[in-house]
Amino acid sequence: MHKKLFLISKEGFAVSQQDATSYGIGWKYADQQTAMPLKSDVYDVVNDYPAGFGFDIGGIEYAHTHNLDGVAFTDMKTLMVEAYKNGGFVTVSWHLGNPVSGGNSWDTTPAVSDIIEGGAYHETYKLWVKRVADFFKSVTYKNKPIPIIFRPFHEMNGSWFWWGDKNCNTIDYIKLWRETVNLLRDEYNVHNVLYVYSPNKLNATDEYLKYYPADAYVDILGIDIYDFYNTEDFIKSVQHDLNIVKNTAETHNKLFAFTETGLEKLNTAAWFTNTLYPYIKDSGICWILFWRNHTTNHFYMPYKKQALENDLIEFSELPKTLFLKDIQKIKIKK
Repeated sequence: MHKKLFLISKEGFAVSQQDATSYGIGWKYADQQTAMPLKSDVYDVVNDYPAGFGFDIGGIEYAHTHNLDGVAFTDMKTLMVEAYKNGGFVTVSWHLGNPVSGGNSWDTTPAVSDIIEGGAYHETYKLWVKRVADFFKSVTYKNKPIPIIFRPFHEMNGSWFWWGDKNCNTIDYIKLWRETVNLLRDEYNVHNVLYVYSPNKLNATDEYLKYYPADAYVDILGIDIYDFYNTEDFIKSVQHDLNIVKNTAETHNKLFAFTETGLEKLNTAAWFTNTLYPYIKDSGICWILFWRNHTTNHFYMPYKKQALENDLIEFSELPKTLFLKDIQKIKIKK
């Protein structure tokens, strides 16, 4: 998978979406009568699927049957395998619950010091990671676990998650990351995962590598930047932050990606072709991930008859945008 992503970055960037085949505006995969062809808002607009398919395993830590957004883990597994066997790739985030308070990811009760080695909830956390490991190893195609791009503990330079800046010190964060990788890789024998480090957009005083756990624990660098209806600020952040990520990636010999972005409700004309594309087309990212389509008040990709439908079609036809059919053509020489 790493080599495929490298080759993608030389052609352009892979267009990805969170929960692209899990649900969309007015539909859910769980309600479909047949698995194929898979429903997708993106497919309905551009006659092609995203190249990358994002999923979230929040809830797996509690052994729930469904994730925090109501997607059954059995369905998720099916959709991950479909994505992979059709030439796409799978990214996974983990909005895990707060192990101390019992709240969700956005419950900012400090918890990291309690789950790293020596903490009161360390054994609980080890069990949680074991459940992640079991799930990752169970997502198989032709009796082999498929590659999974895992982006845990993201946006750590913000303070909205319990592992974030004001709720956790840097030393403990790095310990948590390293212990998580060591548990998955060494104790639970998970070897089908690439790990992604992805802060949120950088404030003036932020250091991109402040929370970096070291090259041995990270495969891909990323950044999350959303447009909150401030086009000028968004463009400046994209240019500035992606340049920092690119330079850092080159120094550390890593691939890099635009790991989350979007404009909620898409009310800015020509957002994909004018606001976004000119500033990412030559950035060197291997993929860009747009957030999910949940409701008509919370969506990040056009659907049929939505105002930016034609803009997405134009975006899909630009030279550097790569959807599923495009990356299917990129072959790895053996």
